[in-house]
Amino acid sequence: MSNENKPKGQNSKLGDWFRTFDSLKIMKWSVYLFFFLFLVLPLFSVFLVSFTGQPVNILGSLVNPDIMATNIERLSNASLEHYQSLLGGGTYFYALRNSLGLAISVSILVILLCLPLAYAFARTTMPFKKTLAALCTIPLIVPTFISAAGFIIMFGRTGWVNTIYQSLGFDGLLINAYSMTSIVLIQVFFFFPFALWPMVAAFKIADMSLEEASNNMGSKNWTTMFFVTFPLAIPGIISAALLIFTVSFSDFGTPIILAPDGLNLIVVEAYREISGFFNWAGASILTIVMVAVAAIFFWLQRYITKNKDYGTLSGKPKGMRLNDSKWVTRSLLVYTCLILLIPMFVLLSVLVQSFATTWGADFLPRGFTIAHYATVFTRSGDNIMNSLLLAGGALLISMIVATLVSYFVVREKTSKLDFMSSIPLIVPGIALGIAYIQTFNTAPLQLTGTAFLLIVAYAIRRMPYMIRSTMGTMMAIKSDIEEAAVNLGASKLVAIITVVGPLMLPGIAAGSILVFVTVIKETSITVLMAPADWAPMSLMVFQNLLRGEVYTASAMAMLIIVLVIILQTLANKITKNSLY
Repeated sequence: MSNENKPKGQNSKLGDWFRTFDSLKIMKWSVYLFFFLFLVLPLFSVFLVSFTGQPVNILGSLVNPDIMATNIERLSNASLEHYQSLLGGGTYFYALRNSLGLAISVSILVILLCLPLAYAFARTTMPFKKTLAALCTIPLIVPTFISAAGFIIMFGRTGWVNTIYQSLGFDGLLINAYSMTSIVLIQVFFFFPFALWPMVAAFKIADMSLEEASNNMGSKNWTTMFFVTFPLAIPGIISAALLIFTVSFSDFGTPIILAPDGLNLIVVEAYREISGFFNWAGASILTIVMVAVAAIFFWLQRYITKNKDYGTLSGKPKGMRLNDSKWVTRSLLVYTCLILLIPMFVLLSVLVQSFATTWGADFLPRGFTIAHYATVFTRSGDNIMNSLLLAGGALLISMIVATLVSYFVVREKTSKLDFMSSIPLIVPGIALGIAYIQTFNTAPLQLTGTAFLLIVAYAIRRMPYMIRSTMGTMMAIKSDIEEAAVNLGASKLVAIITVVGPLMLPGIAAGSILVFVTVIKETSITVLMAPADWAPMSLMVFQNLLRGEVYTASAMAMLIIVLVIILQTLANKITKNSLY
């Protein structure tokens, strides 16, 4: 039928469709497809496996009738058997119990440790605040498995701290490096900045007029501090505690290095089930449990932050009179320095070992050399390049997807996309890695064991950092600028690329460095998914530690730390972020 003979209504509908259709719709649905394919589908697949006990490959069913028949048979035999075994006791139950106990203990200790620190930074004239604030961010830079290695140098059987302890006439070990106590200490002293800065913000925004009223009524400073100042910061304190719980519960680097054989923790058990035994039932159950626990506590953290406000309404501006008592400021200075001793000594131990010829049962190494760094650059140059290429690939994906997500969420109020882009925040790295291995191990997307899937996993896991950065910038860009370009004849896509894009560069730059930094030091996904010919620096450090090549591992660990510090410093300059 020719165009002339087609009904006018049909031509009109087709013309309207073409006029309303633009490339932005393709991009929006492409973003939805990306999150569905690489986030929703893998997690849903693992959810099904937790009932079947055997792999269920949804994508394979679309192209292979045999796989579809196998999947149907396995789904028909689905049961709650594996969940019942989890709740009925045994290894998985004790692993979950131990992990919950660890996370709760670390959360409580971190909050108690950070209360004086937060008050010192927010409400006092404590000396050297700039320097101490910078030092308090360093624990965030260090990958946890490297901090665990430093702890072994200090508190191992021949560690220098235990050597000093024994030289003073004491028997045994001051602290056993391979114990739950060591895991708790590492997490407390290297995770506390996650809670410190939100608590500093909570102390800063609390209404000072209530404290002044308390003092005017005759209360002493310490009474006001405990009964007025601290209660005003309760929402921030609770939110920080829940955040620490999630971070501790999901941590892989510390327990995989320090957990003794008799101590079961959920992230370690999940890794062993999939990497050592290919036990899909066990790995899937543990994955679902990890995601569920992390989701519950992440939701609680968001709920408290959103719906609780202990401030007061006032027409007067809030003043900020800092506590300048010499006794208070000097005491807090000493306390802050003591808290920083552990992470600083850990880093110093790794640094010294990276130059040591041999070091054991002595306070200092028997000699020093740069041979370990020479070995790293000659033998592991490919690993350094792999880290940069993998991080660069993840960064490229993050930049494109995050920019589009920010645009659609801010301009078109796409709440579903905002929700989907937040899901990676609650998915532990080990859980995501297990989901990917199970989902992409057959056609049509047989990607397991490839560098591409590792890059996508990095991008998905760290993309929320980029999205939060670009979304803040996007909110500051008025839609009038974009509309003016459209009125002058540009399409929406051209307006975004030529007008909105350049204005978003500060947010993109800040988010890019944050993504790059976190990918460089990523451990859990790397250990589980990295192919042998694409092994990055973090995997080589991990493998060297397990093989006992501690000197080479320390040298490469220092290279990672130096690279991360440089990038983090650059990020702080771009964002002009003040932490004190």
